[in-house]
Amino acid sequence: MTDHSHVSLMYRASSSPYRIVPHRSGHIYSREAIVAYLLTKNKELKEARIKYDTQLAADETKRNNDQQTKQNETIQKFIEKDQGPAQQSIVEHGKSHQSSLKRKIDTETVEEGKKKLKQISYWLSEAQPQYTQESMEESVRNHPPPKRPPSPMSGDPLRLKDLTPITLQRETTRKGGNSNSSSTSSKCICAVSAKAITTQPVIAIKKTGVVMLKEVYDTIVKGSGNGGNGTKMTCPISGTKIKEKDVIELKKGASGFAASGEVVASKYTPTMT
Repeated sequence: MTDHSHVSLMYRASSSPYRIVPHRSGHIYSREAIVAYLLTKNKELKEARIKYDTQLAADETKRNNDQQTKQNETIQKFIEKDQGPAQQSIVEHGKSHQSSLKRKIDTETVEEGKKKLKQISYWLSEAQPQYTQESMEESVRNHPPPKRPPSPMSGDPLRLKDLTPITLQRETTRKGGNSNSSSTSSKCICAVSAKAITTQPVIAIKKTGVVMLKEVYDTIVKGSGNGGNGTKMTCPISGTKIKEKDVIELKKGASGFAASGEVVASKYTPTMT
């Protein structure tokens, strides 16, 4: 592990100045990765929205059919009542006869018994939720898709225009003390103070793409010599006028490793005690 852990996963993505884009939440993304993510998520949201609209239309159709059926039954009952008692149909007579038998004889089928057992014995494997057509429709109905893809880090709605390209200055080193030959290090530096960025708080200016240490920003940009009230601030690199809303405090990178700062030990040798 190296010592530049501050947003290191994104800072190392590229040495090209316009491939790193921070969100207003402060999280930094590789432009190629976040564009691919947005394309995939927008396609998924489009399919989910079609499925959701189709389900709503099916629900509306079913609701109208049920309402029409109920209205027809009401009319039929009124006609039967208005025209006097009529002979009960064979089907209705069979239903009433079966209902009376149930009070005297147990006519419960095996399937009905299993269904009742599932309701009172929820720990059985047979009683676990099933992915039936009704459950899938209920899931679609109760989870309307969002209008925009969520940010993979903060969960806030994410748009491509919310991402601002920034310029990462990198440390330049001399090869073997030769002043004519130089190489670019992987370490990012503050654009104003040229200090290496490791674990310090860092800010980026959206208008200019300049990245600097927050300490430098507070001292030089927000200091008394440059609009201490925050209303007449200027970028120290380009001279562009900026406001508080143009400044993004970048989030620190996180990974499965706990290393931060300089490496203290590279090898662990256990001892038997």
